[in-house]
Formats: sequence, C-alpha cells, structure tokens
Amino acid sequence: MDNTITFYTHPMSRGRIARWMLEELGVDYSTEIVEYGPPMKSEDYLAINPMGKIPALTCGNEVVTEVAAICAFLADRFPEKGLLAEPGNRGSYYRWLFFGAGPIEHAVTNHALGFEVPKEKQPMIGYGKLERVLNTLEAKLNADEFIAGNQFSAADVYVGSHLIWGLQFKTVDERPAFVDYISRLKERPAYQRAKEIDDRLMPKKDN
Repeated sequence: MDNTITFYTHPMSRGRIARWMLEELGVDYSTEIVEYGPPMKSEDYLAINPMGKIPALTCGNEVVTEVAAICAFLADRFPEKGLLAEPGNRGSYYRWLFFGAGPIEHAVTNHALGFEVPKEKQPMIGYGKLERVLNTLEAKLNADEFIAGNQFSAADVYVGSHLIWGLQFKTVDERPAFVDYISRLKERPAYQRAKEIDDRLMPKKDN
C-alpha cells in the first residue's frame, strides 16, 4: 500500500486541523502551500479539489478533501497510531466526529454571520439552534474526558479545533467544560508542533 502523503493547505485555513492530525500520527508527509485567489482556482489544483478550496490530501492514488473526512481517513489508514477509537467506542467516535462536521460547524458559522433561524423554521434545520448544539456538546464533555470516552482520537482533533477557534474568536460560549477540554488538547505535543509549523508559514505582515 502506497502511503506517500502530499498535504495541500494554507496556514490561514481549516488546513490547520488536518496538520494537527498529521502531526498526531507522526507520519511522513510533504506540504504544498496553495495561495488564495488564482492559485487555488488553477487547473492543476482543481484537478485535486474541484471546489477550489483547501485543505486536500493525497495518499498514494487516493484524494481526500473535507477536514472531517481527512481526519477519519487518516485514522483508518494508520490504525496502529491509535487515533481510531476502540471498537467499543466506535459509535461515539463517528457520532461526535460528524456532529462536529454538521451541527457544530453550521450552527456556529450561521451565528457568526448573524443568521438566526426563525423559531418556526428550526425543525427544517438539522441543528435547530446554536444553544441546543452547545448544550448537547457540553453534556458530553461533562461526562467524558474525550469525545470517544477516555481515549483521545481523531474526533477530538476535529471537534476540539472547532472549540479552540470558537473560544478564541468568541463565537462559542466560554463554558467551563469547553475551557477544560481545550486546555487538555492544547497541552498535546502534536498540537503545539502543528501550531508552530503553521504559525511560521503565516504571511508576513507589511510594516
């Protein structure tokens, strides 16, 4: 099996989540920085991701886009690295990984953009309303150390990243369960390595 990985990203993007996942795995990978604007919509890059967005990842002959999918794919591809939840917690792992990709991301993004679903229309929206989403996640983190019980997994990389950003940019309530959870995540060496790498790659500001 060819596990040669090329990672297409930009340091000011959700690619930071995938970078963290790669650093948790500790596998070799090469990085291609794709600039916003014409490079991201170039013919060469659109052949990798027709959406013209980042991140994307190739592993051998396979192409993976969408951050949650990248995290899940890498955990499956390298099971010996321990980022895939144990079988007894696999249901919780997939449940909360995709809860992050669905209700959390949609609810937080809509709220940040100033869009609130009218009460009578909430049954039409998968997440209903932001408060319900955050209450649900808070109850989970009050009950367990990590998303899949007491084992850190790829689901924590994805959900944890959303909470780290949400608290940083004030788009998520600063609840004790969230603060405690991301404090544990930020202590992880792989998180710190990934952050350092992407911070170094940030565009230089003009004086």
